[in-house]
Amino acid sequence: MLNFEKLRLRPRVFQQLTGLTVAAFETLLADFERAYDDHLQQRDRQRATPRQRRPGGGAKGALPTLADKLVFLLFYFRQYPTQETLAFLFGLSQGQACQWIHRLTPIVNRALGSELHLPARQPAPLQEVLATCPGLEFLIDGTERPIRRPKDPQRRRDDYSGKKKRHTQKNIVITDKPSGKVVGLGPTHAGSRHDKACADDDGYVFPEGSTLYKDSGFQGYEPDGVRTYQPKKKPRGKELTPDEKESNRLISRIRVKVEHSIGGIKVFRIVQDTFRNIKEGFVDLVMETACGLFNLRLASRSLT
Repeated sequence: MLNFEKLRLRPRVFQQLTGLTVAAFETLLADFERAYDDHLQQRDRQRATPRQRRPGGGAKGALPTLADKLVFLLFYFRQYPTQETLAFLFGLSQGQACQWIHRLTPIVNRALGSELHLPARQPAPLQEVLATCPGLEFLIDGTERPIRRPKDPQRRRDDYSGKKKRHTQKNIVITDKPSGKVVGLGPTHAGSRHDKACADDDGYVFPEGSTLYKDSGFQGYEPDGVRTYQPKKKPRGKELTPDEKESNRLISRIRVKVEHSIGGIKVFRIVQDTFRNIKEGFVDLVMETACGLFNLRLASRSLT
């Protein structure tokens, strides 16, 4: 069975299976321990009757330590196996694996938030975060994640992406230009929504004097007080001038960084493969957590 003590002895395998280096994992583990303790205290306060034994008492399960619990969830995010496969690898039943997934994900999310690795989700907090970024240069793009074909006819129409030719859900991602850190993440939208329509609905407010790089999916998106750059489309029946082509190349060299950031997020296959979980709101929580894990990876690289 997989466990932390076995995997830590093989750092390269550990990183391949969890998406984090051992050093980054241990940094997250300290915050995870505090978040898990807060979770237990909150659960005890909500009990109808007092506990009959001390915390940690009783038989030890297949995930005896907090490090094992964190490895379990990171492995699930990084590899996204079926719950039956996950249960087999960690010595659990499928039902237990499902319970641990939905129990641990909010705790890991809270642990990432304690160190400010999570992106801002609402316009007002996002504006404060953006104002602290040096240079005030940002990149914006939309990213889609495949989902299973919905049973409801209306949802099938709403979630069908003409661009991807399949059912998807979409988020708008905003990154800091120099670092590539995901500083803003929009709500989860139906895959049929256009990038600009999503950005308009999300209501982003950028600091005065900001520079924003975007692609043609945001044609006409011009936030107040922001200087925007977008590659110029080739006119129908005409050609771009050499100066316009050179300008497009320069913009694309900068804008590709947001594509690299999205690729880094999708190292965690739970936001790349067809999403199978059906719990309400979990698809949004997973994307936010994957962005936080990506930002943690970036931060750990800058320290080495």
